Amino acid sequence: MTRQEKITTLIQTAFAPELLEVLDESAKHAGHAGARPEGETHFYLKIVSKSFVNLSKVEVHRKINRVLKDEFDNGLHALRINAAAKIS
Repeated sequence: MTRQEKITTLIQTAFAPELLEVLDESAKHAGHAGARPEGETHFYLKIVSKSFVNLSKVEVHRKINRVLKDEFDNGLHALRINAAAKIS
């Protein structure tokens, strides 16, 4: 299973999102800190989930980062997050 698939599965399980996009942006970061030639180090996450109702942006990001802790511990270097509680 790729890291992208793992992230997708973990996020779907934790937040039951109405909308979810997980994109590998590693190629954009070649040569930067944390980048690896094989990729799967830098991701973009777009998520809409009712789990985020009444939470601040910081709280949402903390929840997402907690769910992905093992991925960060094992090579995920950066995650760009676009999160909302409802589709606008």
